[in-house]
Amino acid sequence: MHTLNILSNEGDEITMITNLQDRVQLNNGVKMPGFGLGVFQVEDGNVAGPVAEAIKQGYRNIDTAAIYGNEAGVGEGIKAGLEAAGISREELFVTSKVWNGGLSYDETIQAYEDSLTKLGLDYLDLYLIHWPGDNDYQESWRAMEDLYQAGKIKAIGVCNFTTAQLENLLKDARVTPVLNQVELHPRLDQHEVRAFAAKHNILIEAWAPLMQGGLLQDETLTAIANNHGKSVAQVILRWDIQNGIITIPKSVKAERIAANADVFDFELTAEEMATINAMNTDTRVGPDPDTFRF
Repeated sequence: MHTLNILSNEGDEITMITNLQDRVQLNNGVKMPGFGLGVFQVEDGNVAGPVAEAIKQGYRNIDTAAIYGNEAGVGEGIKAGLEAAGISREELFVTSKVWNGGLSYDETIQAYEDSLTKLGLDYLDLYLIHWPGDNDYQESWRAMEDLYQAGKIKAIGVCNFTTAQLENLLKDARVTPVLNQVELHPRLDQHEVRAFAAKHNILIEAWAPLMQGGLLQDETLTAIANNHGKSVAQVILRWDIQNGIITIPKSVKAERIAANADVFDFELTAEEMATINAMNTDTRVGPDPDTFRF
């Protein structure tokens, strides 16, 4: 693993990956690839090919969820990708998530087992609570803690938690989440959540890092991209990396999967980073965890 310690704009030390397979260390000592493939909104019948392709191209971080309805296809893609790349399961880092329809203790245990069966795996590297919902996650977290302490999961974390929800979880938690996966892009920089997470050694992972395509024609980002001979998507993903944010862009096309990962041969200047940081408007393309209930 090759990593580089740099300072964020707030002066905090963060870890920046330097290639596609670099790993960052979670607060429990487990190492996680800092760049991966997301498969949100990819149908089960169409997901195996992109997952296998990503693994062949060198991706080692695959992110799915029960609610995506594509875990079986992801599992097929993992099997094919491992064979094509000639690597072992242990070289991959696979994430799934428990949905809000079943956050009781027993339902969470069953949901985990169901995800393993669909994926065709013996264990998950990371298991997450998908949404805080109506702040009804304590029993689910207790189940995940037990699965983790029994050695059935390498690490556990959450998605879409605000600082208040993280504070509430930490009051009774026996295990600190390793990660909070949130919507994060230049229009929603999640500065408050990031600052709180940093204080508790919780890493941040970005979903919808490209704002689901909503930033690809942005003039400011286009100008920066032109400075480097890169695409806007590559500039945004590079911004994530230089901020120490784990990022999991989605694509189903081989050329786009490759292009998304082609972000390690240039560096944004401090001025460019500041320009992108100034784009924040707290604009979401997904639900607001403070108001969205399931």
